Amino acid sequence: MMTSTPFKTVQDLDFLRVYLITDFMRIGKSRFLSAVEEALQGGVRALQLREKNLGPRDLLALALEVKSMTQRYNAKLFVNDRADIAIMAGADGVHLTETSVQASEVKNNFPDLFVGVSTHSIEGARLAETQGADFITFSPIYQTPSKSSYGPPQGLDPLRQVTQSVHLPVLALGGITLHRVPECLEHGAFGVAVISDIWDSTDIKRHSSEYTQNFGGNSL
Repeated sequence: MMTSTPFKTVQDLDFLRVYLITDFMRIGKSRFLSAVEEALQGGVRALQLREKNLGPRDLLALALEVKSMTQRYNAKLFVNDRADIAIMAGADGVHLTETSVQASEVKNNFPDLFVGVSTHSIEGARLAETQGADFITFSPIYQTPSKSSYGPPQGLDPLRQVTQSVHLPVLALGGITLHRVPECLEHGAFGVAVISDIWDSTDIKRHSSEYTQNFGGNSL
């Protein structure tokens, strides 16, 4: 059973509107930290460190570096799948997959962490809510190589169905580009989770700002 923790309101999670997920291989080691800072300068306030190829020691070292940066910009840092490293790095949350430990287990042991869960079906979304997740990503909405293992794109109608099936903030993930943000929001998404469209940009700071403007962020 979950322990009782204060319910987080939508206002508490407003920083999630643009949820940027790192990709070490895409950004490049030498440019990684400067690219992250550019995104933060552009207004991103939620960053997930998702580097599955790093060992625990290297992941912790990187998380500590990124945490000092997110702190300067009043942004939240999430670590993919590793609540222990999130705690050691002073991160704000952990992001779980459907095959990770349950959100309730993380909440019981680390009640101060925000917990996100990746979902790919209505059933998975409902289960994540039952188990105490604070928010979920739902993917893939559009065609994208990074989510090809999860099958064909879900599309916008399933996104709407998921947002109507849970009371959690739902972030649309998979093939997100700037011009697709409005239709995701129209179909009930609380925000968007982005990988390639920001990291592949020739001006990460400006492109990040263009994303945040969809949610009242300041333009550069």
